[in-house]
Amino acid sequence: MQKFTRTLRGSVAAAALLAVIGASAAHAGGFALREQSAYGQGMSFAGVAAGGSLSSMFWNPATLSAVMGFQSETVATYIAPTSDVRITTPGVLAQSQGDVGENAILPSSYYGYRLNDHIVLGLGINAPFGLATKYPLNSALRGTVVPPGVNIAFAGTTEVFTMSANPAIAYQFNEYITVALGAVLQYADVRLTDQFLPGLGVSALDGADDFAFGLTAGIQVKPMEGTEIGLGYRSRINHEIDGPLRTAAGTFQVKGDGFNTPDTVTLGIRQRITDAFRLTAGVEWANWSHFKAVDLTGAPVPVSLGFNYNDSWFFALGGEYDFNEALTVRAGVARELAPIDDANRSFRLPDNDRWWLSAGASYKATERFSFDVGYSYIFADDTNILTAAAGGPAANSIFGGTSDADVHVFTAALKMKFGGPRHEAPVMANY
Repeated sequence: MQKFTRTLRGSVAAAALLAVIGASAAHAGGFALREQSAYGQGMSFAGVAAGGSLSSMFWNPATLSAVMGFQSETVATYIAPTSDVRITTPGVLAQSQGDVGENAILPSSYYGYRLNDHIVLGLGINAPFGLATKYPLNSALRGTVVPPGVNIAFAGTTEVFTMSANPAIAYQFNEYITVALGAVLQYADVRLTDQFLPGLGVSALDGADDFAFGLTAGIQVKPMEGTEIGLGYRSRINHEIDGPLRTAAGTFQVKGDGFNTPDTVTLGIRQRITDAFRLTAGVEWANWSHFKAVDLTGAPVPVSLGFNYNDSWFFALGGEYDFNEALTVRAGVARELAPIDDANRSFRLPDNDRWWLSAGASYKATERFSFDVGYSYIFADDTNILTAAAGGPAANSIFGGTSDADVHVFTAALKMKFGGPRHEAPVMANY
């Protein structure tokens, strides 16, 4: 147990260090970051809620059922988005905005420890939400004088950063059914610059942050040998952000209700077709429709930042093939329906529906050490930013635009196993 504690302490410290250097990039539905598993990345996350890797606990903590002894998984993901934005409104000189997406290093780590035949403890550390877009300093979106001589702005730098700790406990009734429950402690930090607010002028919400709590739950069912079905839930987390609002009229300490991350429900299936080949599939629903507006108090006038998101869906199909005992390859495709459409799309987040194409592999170096790698190419549908939704009433008659977006995602994971209780746990598979 002392060895377990030392290993866990060192791994958590490494994850925290990665978090310090990590950035945020938006390209999943809304500002969610799906890239929490190199194993899942290689199949476009098809079937990830059914199991297959320790990192599956992010979607379904009941997948901890496969843990034997103590196991860890450390994941590092490099996200390289490209979002070429162009203002299409006639008469605007600075039409091409260039690439407004920001590259990111996204860390996550997972730990599992089997306490006895029925109870497994887990811990996940990750950044489940993030956003970073930045327009050039000479962009018309950062400040435009309109009649009667008022300087207004619609988009400058937009950043959302989160970090979560997710302890969980799984109870394995037998080799067929496991249930699990976990808590989520989440930190969020928000920065919005160059935002025109009526009565306050060009403003910036800089460094507003909050800690809040949520929960995770899940069930894993193995109705027959070779079949795994998982259903996982992550709760909505309601953040009350608190920080300085810098305006032309002065700086005010404001609080904002309504910065809510969504509930998500994920269904995954893993089906063994032959001894070497497994087919995977998954569906995820995210309750983004609760993310309507952030209402700020503490300023001289009421401030409301409107978003009005819709619910989103994610459909994935994949498979993996064992070349031999050491090497497994996998691939997958997914279709994601974004929570943002023509009615609520803005220059800050020109999001749209997208396709995922992914491939990956696992290599088992020794009984204790193995590696996962994954790659995804993500491309969005043709995207229009309509003047009716480009930034609120003041922008309705000024700017429209287009966005051409794609993303390259590279991820790798190190998995380690260590000794634990000497018993045969009632499980059918081991990571």
